[in-house]
Amino acid sequence: MVPVQGVAVSAVPSRLSSPQRYLLMIDVTLLPSPETTNADLVYAIGDVHGRLDLLDKMERAVAADIQAVKPSKPVICYLGDYIDRGPHSGQVIDRLSSPFEDDVSRVFLRGNHEDRMIDFLEAPRENGPGWMKYGGMDAFESYGLSVPEIHDDDDWLTLRDRLLEVLPASHQEFLQGLRLGLVWRDYLFVHAGVDPARPLSMQAPHDLMWIREPFLSSDQDWGMRVVHGHVIVDEPVFRANRIGIDTGAYKSGRLTCLAIDELGTRVIEAAE
Repeated sequence: MVPVQGVAVSAVPSRLSSPQRYLLMIDVTLLPSPETTNADLVYAIGDVHGRLDLLDKMERAVAADIQAVKPSKPVICYLGDYIDRGPHSGQVIDRLSSPFEDDVSRVFLRGNHEDRMIDFLEAPRENGPGWMKYGGMDAFESYGLSVPEIHDDDDWLTLRDRLLEVLPASHQEFLQGLRLGLVWRDYLFVHAGVDPARPLSMQAPHDLMWIREPFLSSDQDWGMRVVHGHVIVDEPVFRANRIGIDTGAYKSGRLTCLAIDELGTRVIEAAE
């Protein structure tokens, strides 16, 4: 590993290749989080996975909650995995990358599925098979493309080029601008979790997007409670050191949001 102590990044540097990105070690407590300065209510929205219908319902539900609670400065944090699995990957990105009519601050985190897509765009031969196996075909279809039978490396290059031809610049900018995490008070919002074998000051970006175990079973006190998605659960999981809110929207028909304020935590759900 190449440790870079005290480095805080808002997104994985696009100038680095995928292997280099994964070697970078960062202090997640220093992740730029200007949106949370003076924030009094944070909404964390779980993995959307191409379910535009549920995302639209959730946006309306959160807007109604803001109207009812009347926080002075709310922030909405989307935990990543906007694409794959469900039918409307491209439409979800279009929704989230378009201007919103309200003045609520929004932060978009990078999930492992966006990580796969970005890796595919950079190196299709190496990353195409993995992405197609875990939802890439659904993303392609949402952009009006089909995935033909792949015979050699050149086919992966052609497939990548076809996607780039139809991928709007705003979608590419959205993907490259996704952030690794958000810090608010004693909460850390990331897509997947953290490595319990390392202090928060020495975490790998890859783990923030991809880790499962040993994070899920760890009872370690990091000094911050981690709010994450990534791993599907039947109901939100509340533990002393973490809260998991991925309720498998693409197959369960339930998208979950966690609201956190001075009174504690509560769950908002959008369902079919």
